[in-house]
Amino acid sequence: MSLFRRKRVKDAEADTATTASTDAASTETASTDSASTDSASTDSASTATASTATAGRGDAEQPAGGAAAPAPDRSRGPFDASEVPAEDGRLPLGGLRLAGREGMELRFEVEEAGQRVIAVTVGLGGSAVQLQVFAAPRSRGVWDEIRAEIAAAVGAQGGVAEERAGSFGAELLCRLPVRTEDGRTAHQPTRFVGVDGPRWFLRAVFSGPAAHDEQAAAPLEDVLRDVVVVRGTEAMAPRELIPLALPEARPQPPADQDEQGGAGHPGGREELEPFERGPEITEVR
Repeated sequence: MSLFRRKRVKDAEADTATTASTDAASTETASTDSASTDSASTDSASTATASTATAGRGDAEQPAGGAAAPAPDRSRGPFDASEVPAEDGRLPLGGLRLAGREGMELRFEVEEAGQRVIAVTVGLGGSAVQLQVFAAPRSRGVWDEIRAEIAAAVGAQGGVAEERAGSFGAELLCRLPVRTEDGRTAHQPTRFVGVDGPRWFLRAVFSGPAAHDEQAAAPLEDVLRDVVVVRGTEAMAPRELIPLALPEARPQPPADQDEQGGAGHPGGREELEPFERGPEITEVR
């Protein structure tokens, strides 16, 4: 990975992160080279869905009635931590483990006071996907409920939410009116994908070309499929955010070893480090 970015968010914003999206954990990635998107449109989409953050909490452990929905097909991912080896080369990020890709960039949303990481945005090929993971009831998933809440919030802001069948099942393609830099009104698409797992819910928000173009979305969909969710065994309220963690910095070899070439670096050639930590940037709203 070529870039590591960090963004602090206010406590109030972090609290609203517990379902559809957060204002601070939106998919704005305009400052990255390979994952730049229209930040105005993604902020609007986050604002539209933040109002659904606490809906359904407390009573979500009880089925809404009728037969339970069939479990989603996760045979090709995303995976639960119980389904894959603990040491598999993925980057550990607390509640998530990510597989690296050439040219992939990461940006983290960090709660201002508690320094809790609430979201990670993966930039790749000019598009981005924001990942958050939440606790879910044992009895059923929450994506059906959350999807309806997102659609209602988008409609309340004058946007359009189209439900469709995608690579991960039912998803939403949302178009919210946004103001461009030249003062005109545009409708920028944002794609919401949800995956219900065993006692967890993974939400992914695609922005940039990946929101509406299948070919552009394919590399980021592969990233999403390779995700491993680490739910943990502790008791958590339904829709409670499962915190993430910043990646640990890898130790750097001594300077003389770099110059002379050592084990793993024949002839002094640099070994590929897909999870190398780059410049760290803190933004404050």
